[in-house]
Amino acid sequence: MAQIKLIAGLGNPGTQYEATRHNVGFWFLNELARSKGAQFKHERKFHGEVAKVNLEGQDIWLIKPLTYMNRSGQAVASLAHFYKIPPESILVVHDELDIATGLIRLKKGGGHGGHNGLRDMIAQLGDKEFMRLRLGIDHPGHSSEVSHYVLSKPKPEDARLMEYAIDEVLRQLHLIIPGEMEKAMNHLHSYKP
Repeated sequence: MAQIKLIAGLGNPGTQYEATRHNVGFWFLNELARSKGAQFKHERKFHGEVAKVNLEGQDIWLIKPLTYMNRSGQAVASLAHFYKIPPESILVVHDELDIATGLIRLKKGGGHGGHNGLRDMIAQLGDKEFMRLRLGIDHPGHSSEVSHYVLSKPKPEDARLMEYAIDEVLRQLHLIIPGEMEKAMNHLHSYKP
């Protein structure tokens, strides 16, 4: 598998969305940047907040799109094209309704599964073979409740489970960054919060 050169965390900009389930991709990048002492900087040409960290001896770009979830691909594609990063070297971190809160799934390629951020990512990159790190947020039970649910704050115990999952992924970056995805999947998919 290809080495990861760009990690995109999906979410919505603005303080009203900061602590919502839909922003778990931003939570992940904030924690990763904090752990490496990196600062995000607003980059207008990339439509997002960008940082660079060194992981496993490699410089890795981090981006939080400021285009709102439905246009996430615009930001990621602009940075990827500028630095000539192929889709298979991109890891997209996002919330996943079809996985229980606190569980983690890593996969390469696939459809968007109704996730608007992924839908735009596929459209803008013209490719769906990027890696996805799916952080479980659980499903509210009925499709009519999804929009309100993802844009609301999780209960404190769910937020904690999501934070534990993020910590677990950070511990496995030594496998994910160089592209040792099978090993990373074995660890992450067997993780129980």
